[in-house]
Amino acid sequence: MGTGFPSGGATTTDSWKVTLPCTKAEAETLAGDIAQLALLDSPPVLMTSEPDPDRPNDWRMDAYFDAEPGPDDIAMLLSLVPSAKGAAPIVEALGDQDWVTLSQAGLEPIRAGRFFVHTPAHRDETPANAVAFEIDAGRAFGTGQHETTSGCLLALDRLKATGARFSDIADVGTGTGLLAFAAMHLWPTARAIASDIDPVSIEVAEENARINGVKLGRGPAQLELAVAPGLDHPRLEARAPYDLIIANILAGPLIELAPALAGALMPGGRLILAGLLDTQAEAVTAAYRRQGMMAGTAIVRGDWPTLTLRKRKATGWR
Repeated sequence: MGTGFPSGGATTTDSWKVTLPCTKAEAETLAGDIAQLALLDSPPVLMTSEPDPDRPNDWRMDAYFDAEPGPDDIAMLLSLVPSAKGAAPIVEALGDQDWVTLSQAGLEPIRAGRFFVHTPAHRDETPANAVAFEIDAGRAFGTGQHETTSGCLLALDRLKATGARFSDIADVGTGTGLLAFAAMHLWPTARAIASDIDPVSIEVAEENARINGVKLGRGPAQLELAVAPGLDHPRLEARAPYDLIIANILAGPLIELAPALAGALMPGGRLILAGLLDTQAEAVTAAYRRQGMMAGTAIVRGDWPTLTLRKRKATGWR
């Protein structure tokens, strides 16, 4: 999943901001893949916020451009938030500013269990005894801001607290690499592999691994990276079976991947699933029950549940 943020160092340029009202549901949609942005050479940075907690359905979208937006840009933004039809967009010239840092100013650190996820702007705010990861607001999904990512962090934290141990971990749809980093911290001798269908995400995960001191490689306490749809990659297949798989994707792909993900788990292995709405949880769970998985705990953040399932020990991994 992509956020539309540029990666790497900050860029200083004449920048512009367009503000439109949106609903909470539209704001949540903007956290996923946005086809309209993928077609642009220089996509805007999108930020969403809740201006008034007393009006929880009334959100705002701010779009940051590195050049003056034209009518086509405004029309594209309006197509992303249909509820804003008829509203007059607020267009502001921000001047010569560091617009990446400006956009990150709204990304507050996230605390999820023992984990503290922050952008470079909040590097010095780590609480005592917290496990901190610095995830720049870059080109890949998974800064910890979205309920699906923070829900997965909480699920990992809960597994560790119950005494679970893992030695072979896969993070499918890794985005920024954050969930793989968190799992490797909790089980530091494990071998781990992280994959994503988007090559840019794997580039971002590699950058973030260097920033956070995560060793890359194929051995214990090392992370291997692969560009792959689901588990369709020779390295992912060769390293199976896994005792822990994390998949933060979307409900449709999760259902389609049920045979592959369940099949790649060893008996007794755990599966963390996220990216689904609460209205989709029953269908996703049913798809995995048919593959010999037992439903366990669910962590619900907003409208987004994170499911933890376990494979029956009587079932082989193929």
